[in-house]
Amino acid sequence: MKTIDFEEITLRKKISTRGGGIEIDLTSLGHEGEKMSAYQNYLGGGMLGKVCANDTIRASNSFVEESLCKELDEIAEQLKQHYFNLTNPEDEEWETQNYEQNQKMPVSGF
Repeated sequence: MKTIDFEEITLRKKISTRGGGIEIDLTSLGHEGEKMSAYQNYLGGGMLGKVCANDTIRASNSFVEESLCKELDEIAEQLKQHYFNLTNPEDEEWETQNYEQNQKMPVSGF
């Protein structure tokens, strides 16, 4: 799958040290009227949980073909990494965790 330019298809985003998320329109990727989100919860103690993703296709259908699930998983992985990069800029003075380390964190502190 080619690299996606998320800036062109972003519907909304909220970036915060206490969690947040980004929502994209999947229409230009071949899924008319569908959306996908990546989000991150605040765990407490200045820590953010792992970046998760969801989409309206799988949320509203009990059966989705395997090939479509694979495609959506690939888009979700790019979106999660994109959102992580927005919340963890490389030029920060302090050491930040990398994406792989982040994905080992829990989703929620509760």
